[in-house]
Amino acid sequence: MIVVTGASGHLGRLVIEELKKRVPAAQIVAAARTPEKAADLGVEVREADYDRPETIEAALRGATKVLLISGVEPQRARQHAAVVDAAKQAGAALVYTSAPKADTTEAGLAADHRATEEYIKASGVTYTILRNNWYNEAYERSITTASQLGAVYGAAGDGRIASASRADYAAAATAVLTGEGHEGKVYELTGDTTWTLADLAAEISKVTGKEVAYRNLPKDEYAGVLAGAGLPAPFAELLADVDVNISRGWLADTPGTLRELTGRPTQPIGDYVRALLA
Repeated sequence: MIVVTGASGHLGRLVIEELKKRVPAAQIVAAARTPEKAADLGVEVREADYDRPETIEAALRGATKVLLISGVEPQRARQHAAVVDAAKQAGAALVYTSAPKADTTEAGLAADHRATEEYIKASGVTYTILRNNWYNEAYERSITTASQLGAVYGAAGDGRIASASRADYAAAATAVLTGEGHEGKVYELTGDTTWTLADLAAEISKVTGKEVAYRNLPKDEYAGVLAGAGLPAPFAELLADVDVNISRGWLADTPGTLRELTGRPTQPIGDYVRALLA
C-alpha cells in the first residue's frame, strides 16, 4: 500500500493520478489534512494533519511506502518529523520531496529541508530523497503579471534555472514509489535545459507580441517590490534570497536524473509560458 501525504495539493493530485496508471487504486491512500478536498481522487482517503501526530499514525497504518510531500508552513521540519516517525512505526519506506542541494546550499528556503533530510537519515527508516528543482508553475504569477505590465522583476541576475513541470516531478516520484533499487538514494531532479529570467521575459514577449523586459534589482529592492505586491515581508525576504542564490548557480545543474526516472523529456519553460497564456 502506498500512502501519499499532502494528497489534495497540486503535486499530490498529480502523483495520485500517475500511481493509478501503474497500480490498482485499492493499493493507494490519499492522506490529507482536509479529507473532503481529496474525495474526488478515486482512492481511499485518510485524514493526516501534520500538527496532530495521532492522525498521521492512523493514516500510515498498513503502508509499505510513503511519499512525504514537504509542507509549506514555518514549522514544517517538526511536522515532517512526525511523518518520519509514523513511517518508521509502520515499517514503511519513505520518499521525501526536498530542495535542490539541500545539504550544501546557503539558501534559507532549504534549511527545513536539510533538517528533515538529517532526521530521516538518523531515524533508520528506508528512504529515498527527491531534491526537486524549481517548478515551472512557480512562475505563474510572474508570467501573467509581466504579460500585463511589460516586465519580469527579480534579483537573479544571469543565474540559470533548470526547472520542470509539476507533472514531471510527479512522474519521477511515481517511478520511485513503484520501482526498485532506489533505497538510500538522493536524487537531484532538474529540467533538461536551463533559462534565465531574461529568457523568461523573451518567451513572454514571443507569446504576447508585447515588449517584455527583465528588470534585475538589488535583493532589498526586490523584496520591497514583492512586499508591495501583497506578500508578507518575511516571505518576500525569503524569495529575494532565493533569487540571490539563483544568481550564484544554485539551480543551474542539469544532471539528467529526472529524465532518466521518467523516461521522457521535461517541459521547457517556453512550452509552459505558451500553455499558460494561450
